[in-house]
Amino acid sequence: MFQSFRSSTSPDNGRARITALRERFEAMNVDAVLVPRADEFQGEYVPASAERLAWLTGFTGSAGMALVLRERALVFVDGRYTTQLAEQVDPAVFEAANLIDEPPSCWIETKAPAGLRLGIDPWLHTPREVERLRTALEAVEGDLVLLDANPVDAIWTDRPAAPAAAIVLQPDANAGRSAADKIADMREIVRDKKAQACLFTDPSSVAWLLNIRGNDVPHTPHPLARAILPLEGKPTLFVEALKLDGEAKDALQALVEIREPGEFLIEVRELGEQGRSVLADPALTPHACIEALRENGGKLVEGTDPARLPRAVKNEAECDGARSVHRQDGVAVTNFLAWLDRQEAGSVDEITAAKRLEQSRSEIGRSMQMPLRDISFDTISGAGPHAALPHYRVDETSNRTLDAGELYLVDSGGQYTAGTTDITRTVAVGAPNRETIAFFTRVLKGMIAITRLRFPAGTRGVDIDAFARTALWQAGADYAHGTGHGVGSYLSVHEGPQTISRRGMQELIPGMIVSNEPGYYREGAFGIRIENLLLVHEPREIPGGDKPMLGFETLTLAPIDRRLVDPDLLSEAERAWLDAYHARVQEELAPLIDDEQTRAWLDRATAPLSAS
Repeated sequence: MFQSFRSSTSPDNGRARITALRERFEAMNVDAVLVPRADEFQGEYVPASAERLAWLTGFTGSAGMALVLRERALVFVDGRYTTQLAEQVDPAVFEAANLIDEPPSCWIETKAPAGLRLGIDPWLHTPREVERLRTALEAVEGDLVLLDANPVDAIWTDRPAAPAAAIVLQPDANAGRSAADKIADMREIVRDKKAQACLFTDPSSVAWLLNIRGNDVPHTPHPLARAILPLEGKPTLFVEALKLDGEAKDALQALVEIREPGEFLIEVRELGEQGRSVLADPALTPHACIEALRENGGKLVEGTDPARLPRAVKNEAECDGARSVHRQDGVAVTNFLAWLDRQEAGSVDEITAAKRLEQSRSEIGRSMQMPLRDISFDTISGAGPHAALPHYRVDETSNRTLDAGELYLVDSGGQYTAGTTDITRTVAVGAPNRETIAFFTRVLKGMIAITRLRFPAGTRGVDIDAFARTALWQAGADYAHGTGHGVGSYLSVHEGPQTISRRGMQELIPGMIVSNEPGYYREGAFGIRIENLLLVHEPREIPGGDKPMLGFETLTLAPIDRRLVDPDLLSEAERAWLDAYHARVQEELAPLIDDEQTRAWLDRATAPLSAS
């Protein structure tokens, strides 16, 4: 299994660990410490050795911060994690705070005691975050203290070892371009920015640039590595030598200089001492790196990571790979859905279902000779009220059965050498009621609306997000998460800069992959989400139109539960889309399914709505 369902934290540990942290305040000469979820690479997913927030507080969500003062401690989370926070931390030790409405910098500015000295690890914060904290502390006549060592690490006696997974090459056939070509392109961008070198601190960008992959972080196949790209000479890759062996080592030595991670800051200082202009992304680069450059005389050229947009715009080989992995993944998901539909209500629990789906992906990967390398995130397997938690993660303490009359939501994905998948299906367990059918259909209308859109060049995610919500708005409902995120090519399942959301300011460009996942969640009752991945296609002519328009190609192939669809709530065009989609699912997947019982189930699941 690529995932564990054991509960790794306990609220009972919070008081002792906070006490141990506070005992170090005097030696550090601070009154408070800020502990973010981020690691030294500013990634969404972090290795076990960097799960400082979870170890200290018990909270295991993917976004949050703890502010520990002498007399009180707060954990800041966004709306996705309010319920989870209440279950995972000791309320007698930690106060809940809102990461969006009143993040730590705002809280400090209005509520912190005068003269507060706040300690932070400068490797875990970006320059922009540091500036916000400094501004907030000035308002209370306080000071920001950049700590030499992380205080949580000093009290974390059973801290896991740092990851040391082997680096492998991503074949050019899957990458679509050689690393040498990518390096040349990046140099042109650096030159255009009037810089003499560039810091690559995002491991996904390093992996993309050098056509390498790793296994240092759960479910995200990049190695934890940094790189420096000068205008002249070889780039330098900073990574542990023990991760390199054989083919990967030989190929990389022809392209780059290889140094240990601890030498990264030394070389940054040297760039500063040489008076170099260095391009770095202030949203991704640790403050410690920027500070080392500036303090030693270097000039910072602020700019977006030059690999970020090229990485998001998939080339032809990556698009073909995405199509192939979604076809295979569709077979695995269909096998799972058919199996689930044959089980008696109440006989399957959330963990059993998640394990069965992962098993299906593994088995199909072996039979179709495209092995499952990992899942792309911990499966969200939620029944009944658990489905109403958008980022619910089942463990042995929360596991419950899928009971009659409930909805079951499963959000999952796979990592394959040729691409990354992410799919959500919500299915009825037993007979659904009229209310869940109505809301499911409204969510489906939003998903179809995005899928069928045609739009001009320059359109951004923010411009189309409302199309996914209109049917829900008309019913007085909405959902609190974005409608879609970018997806990598055998990299992170959450990849920017493109999103479909109220904050989606990046224009949608042909070759980008985005998720399309509207939902509806009624706390304590049920949750609904339907998700397909879409590929932005080149502009196409529209009969009678004045200009070609971009649109979406649907990559995901798996049935949508027709039992939850009210045809009367769909327009003729929406019914036609669903029937056409199901016809395509049946046509592409049926020949790849060996089991006759599953093929028969697929025939029924993809029948036209008129056959309901």
